[in-house]
Amino acid sequence: MPTPPRSPSPATKGAQGAPGPRRRPQQPRRRPRPAERSARPVRPPRRPRWAMRAVTTLSVVVLASAGIGHAVVSSLDAGITRIDAFKDMKNRPRAGHGMNVLLVGTDGRDRIGERERRAYRLGGAPCHCTDTMMIVHISEDRERATVVSLPRDSYAEAPAHVDRNTRKPHGPHPVKLNAAYAEGGPQLTIRTVENMTRVKIDHYLEVDFTSFMRTVDVLGGVKVCTPTPMKDRFTGLDLAPGTHLLSGGQALQYVRARHIDGASDLGRMKRQQRFLAALLEKATSSGVLLNPLRFRDVTRAVLGSVRADEGFGTDELLDLGRAMRDFSPSSSEFTTVPIGQMNYQVKGIGSTLKWDAVKADQLFGALRDDKPLTADRPHRGPAPDPVEADPRRIRVLVANGTRTVGLAKRVDAELAATGFATTRRPVTAAVHDVRRTVISYDPRWDLSARSLAAALPGSELRAVPGQGPVMKVTAGADFRKVHKVRFEDPGRPEQNVVRGNEVTCSGDA
Repeated sequence: MPTPPRSPSPATKGAQGAPGPRRRPQQPRRRPRPAERSARPVRPPRRPRWAMRAVTTLSVVVLASAGIGHAVVSSLDAGITRIDAFKDMKNRPRAGHGMNVLLVGTDGRDRIGERERRAYRLGGAPCHCTDTMMIVHISEDRERATVVSLPRDSYAEAPAHVDRNTRKPHGPHPVKLNAAYAEGGPQLTIRTVENMTRVKIDHYLEVDFTSFMRTVDVLGGVKVCTPTPMKDRFTGLDLAPGTHLLSGGQALQYVRARHIDGASDLGRMKRQQRFLAALLEKATSSGVLLNPLRFRDVTRAVLGSVRADEGFGTDELLDLGRAMRDFSPSSSEFTTVPIGQMNYQVKGIGSTLKWDAVKADQLFGALRDDKPLTADRPHRGPAPDPVEADPRRIRVLVANGTRTVGLAKRVDAELAATGFATTRRPVTAAVHDVRRTVISYDPRWDLSARSLAAALPGSELRAVPGQGPVMKVTAGADFRKVHKVRFEDPGRPEQNVVRGNEVTCSGDA
């Protein structure tokens, strides 16, 4: 039988612009009729870090306009830091249908107190660069949101611009996507993204650590679940298998962690998407959108440290909020731009991620045409959990640790149906009063053990030095069913699209 994979050796890790003046219309704005709205798209604000920025950006869209009242939203609008993100832009893509918001996350750790910086491992100087970037597409009928993550190390071509630090002109040149912000701020970032995707960006949102943490705390925490332990010594994240209610600081650790598995940034982006779906579920199910006081508190936390383009104002927030009052996680879908080549080497830049040109064009074409990415797939429950090792290479012997006749045979069959290489010869354990299912494994094959544990939520991992490559599952009285898992090879990333309700803990939002 094939030998299961062992754990890999530890992987090595591969200026903000001044706010523009507020522009106030000289005449009262005429509310557009429904047929006119697609011609006047709304632009998004921008802020710090990748994961948190995306989370905060979508929460701005969802929370900031629940139709609670113009006075409430107007008072909040006055506190948003504005930036002229689209100044003098020419030769832009044609406007599609719906609204496209570029959500940008930057560092912002310099705004966090020393105590929190120590507690959540935020040492070091802020980089003043983008760490998270997403395109959030809101459909024209306001009934669907599509979130596309753009890896920060994506190979990109920056258009001609003037460096905002040196004031020297630059011709078009290759960069990593996150470097566009450092060289030319929001404007160059938008231009670079539009050139790569041919998707016209309507709004720009930029968020930081502070707004992210405050948003989670004012919501009362956000629930996440994990079938396997999550430990990252760089961020301090340490979660046991199960469901957890994360505070703002803990949530920050969760979305920043990139040393949990071999997927690095790609794995982190998927956790960010899961968290964004969970935050959306909490916001829409907790009554925040219908409670003026809670709505005000949450929105103040979000907008207090957000930078937004000048066109994203009170009227846009109110219109969007009224339309999205019935929004839920099942109305959202998440994906990452398809990667064609990992570790694409570029002289003077180093290792980058090169997009799959054909698949990426199909993805962004769907955004331009306002088409759902999951249109041909029926609604379903929780998606299979991604695992680090291919189940087909994980050998498993199942033993019955209870007096329930046929339990081992049932567990063996379910594991085999999920893809694990079971022996198909279950046995009876020496003891018959096992309450909690146990996975015994040789520490040299802990990557395989963690992947098996994802299929058996709540099971106990028990290291047995010298046991060899075969995992042993002793089924206990707590066994209910095998959870489906899916192997994702970090070296060959797949473009998976999931709905929000498929990656939240409840699975039925």
